[in-house]
Amino acid sequence: MTVAVVVFPGSNSDVDAQHAVRVAGANATLVWHKDTDLGDAQAVILPGGFAHGDYLRTGAIARFSPIMNAVRDFADRGGPVLGICNGFQILLEAGLLPGAMVRNRDIKFVSRLVPVRVDQVDTPFTSACRQGQVLHLPIAHGEGNYTADADTMAALEANRQVIFRYVDADGQPCEAGNPNGSARNIAGICNATRNVVGLMPHPERACEAALGSADGLAVLSSLVHGLGVSSSR
Repeated sequence: MTVAVVVFPGSNSDVDAQHAVRVAGANATLVWHKDTDLGDAQAVILPGGFAHGDYLRTGAIARFSPIMNAVRDFADRGGPVLGICNGFQILLEAGLLPGAMVRNRDIKFVSRLVPVRVDQVDTPFTSACRQGQVLHLPIAHGEGNYTADADTMAALEANRQVIFRYVDADGQPCEAGNPNGSARNIAGICNATRNVVGLMPHPERACEAALGSADGLAVLSSLVHGLGVSSSR
């Protein structure tokens, strides 16, 4: 199995994502944003960072990169796509996920380890998790405040598309556990067909105990084991 990690100008978690995928037991290749195909990739990750300097809006320029046509076609065919932090923002701008990101509630960049609850386990990136499992994952963003109109929010809840929520130490979504003001404590969502997932926390930065948490492996191992890979590197 090979995972394509897309690299945009300004990406800063691309190599981290590549390493984390390898730790989880699969191969990972870096794909430049000007490329037009994903090769033999069986999954795609859009990593964190500041694509194109986050000019205009986060992800607003990256959505026009040539590789995004291939990513969109891959997703339309049911291929698993994960957007992490800036990658999540790109998926929103590209229309592959609903809603938008705005500035954090306190207009400050937030960087710390936070508890995140897994609310749904029927996606390629949560199948190895337990429903209600709390993962400790780092966040690092200035625009992670997820918002959507009332109809979109209702649809996300009705269709179980809210995959991750920020929670407190007791695993409860509440204001105290919400680091950025995100609507309904949303930390990550999926599309209607459940193969495209975006989340603001960084699982690739929590793949080894030396990093402060290895909980991110639950996300990447879900993908690897779900596609039937055991230990290829």
